[in-house]
Amino acid sequence: MARIRLELPSHFPFSTSIAVRVTDLNYGNHLGNDALLGLIHEARMQYFAAAGCAELAFFGVSLIMSDAAIEYKGEGFQGDALRIEVASAHWSRVGFDLYYRVTKNEGKTPIANAKTGMICFDYSNRKIVPVPEAAKQAFRSF
Repeated sequence: MARIRLELPSHFPFSTSIAVRVTDLNYGNHLGNDALLGLIHEARMQYFAAAGCAELAFFGVSLIMSDAAIEYKGEGFQGDALRIEVASAHWSRVGFDLYYRVTKNEGKTPIANAKTGMICFDYSNRKIVPVPEAAKQAFRSF
């Protein structure tokens, strides 16, 4: 069976630390897959805030997620301080990819690699729109 293999960028301009909460655990008593997606969502919000934008205020447009992929590398447990690094790549006319490297033990123990595809979207008209030039400039200099 084919497995997801993500090729991560060489440089991650942003990182944050988020602790695993008891509500993030699943029946195996470790970080659940659904909770991990929520944690990378939080890291994405912090990344955008550091760049001066948000998902619904993305340099004059909004964003919608087109896809998500997670490659699991290890377990996270309650109280673990997860380091989540974020980088953008593969900019197109209407979107880009965000990559996430999730580790613990100060970056020494891999937990997961992930990617989310983000598309610029006009929620009023329910249609895909081009990436604003200001967004490209902001993330090039990030």
